[in-house]
Amino acid sequence: MYVIRPITLDDLPALLELTRVTGFGLTTLPNDEKLLKRRIKESLRGFDKLADDDPPIGETYLFVMEHLPTKQVCGICGIVSKVGGFEPFYAYRIETSIHQSDVLHVRKEIRTLHLVEMHSGPCEIGSLFLSPEHRAPGNGRLLSLSRFLFMANYPAYFDPMVIAEMRGILDDRGHSPFWDAIGHHFFDIDLPKADYLSMVNKRFIADLMPKHPIYIPLLPKEAQAVIGEVHQHTKPALRILEDEGFECCEMVDIFEAGPVVRCALADVRAIRESRKAAVELIEPAVADAEVYLISNCREPFRAAKGPLSLDDLGRPVVPDDLAKALQIQVGDAIRFVPLRGAPKAQRYHDANVSFD
Repeated sequence: MYVIRPITLDDLPALLELTRVTGFGLTTLPNDEKLLKRRIKESLRGFDKLADDDPPIGETYLFVMEHLPTKQVCGICGIVSKVGGFEPFYAYRIETSIHQSDVLHVRKEIRTLHLVEMHSGPCEIGSLFLSPEHRAPGNGRLLSLSRFLFMANYPAYFDPMVIAEMRGILDDRGHSPFWDAIGHHFFDIDLPKADYLSMVNKRFIADLMPKHPIYIPLLPKEAQAVIGEVHQHTKPALRILEDEGFECCEMVDIFEAGPVVRCALADVRAIRESRKAAVELIEPAVADAEVYLISNCREPFRAAKGPLSLDDLGRPVVPDDLAKALQIQVGDAIRFVPLRGAPKAQRYHDANVSFD
């Protein structure tokens, strides 16, 4: 069984091991012990603030997936309660304008890239990576959707709009046609270096990024072709989010042009359809039950997937192993939602889930 729980400083060695296999494009998970330790401490401060009533100001929440039989940390995911502030969120907004000449009988739809700098932006989910040897069916969905049960438990702590940046097209060496066409000319460094620096200090983006619109038809064909496209290893993660109600919003990453998707917090399926109830009974096994995504409703947060049944009064009955994983007893409140929503989601496979 696997459980999702908040990250701790004890997880730093395991996190470093994960970053050795993430590949290029996962900006928020660099193989840098000092930077990862800083991110863990930021997350710990975020969880400490859950007792406050303050609105979101950019807190970070990081979670790990633990394989309980071996105690191995095999995955990670995260949330930023609100992007912006001292570290702005940057993206390109794609706009289309009409250019027409009655003299030449020509009508053109021209797409342009406009730099967006958000200082008070939406909530962002990201930092998602699952170790290849643990990509069994359903695990990627558990890792991705567990965040929404946490957000459902604390909705006031998050901006009402949620976005996710999906990893764009780049090869195993970190080469990106989009970066070569734009970013390289202004920063004079390679994409992996720019990705790393963006985690340390985004000031260089404000200093060097072009502020004027960029006409997409003037870019090389190779760069045009990857705008808004998703890395092959990120497609399953995108499908999971699309099943939850996320849609593209005509915005792309400024480095490799991966798409930005968004959904209102209240409209995310796993949040909208989740239920909260007290555990009525814990049994050795629950037969013929639907598989649910289930979490406790207290700190420390824990989530897992497994069978759950409802008695005649709609009260949840939980198997013993799942109750132990969630550290719950009879009478404790849990939040639960079917692991999958619409039937179309069942044709997707969760393997190779990773996105920035």
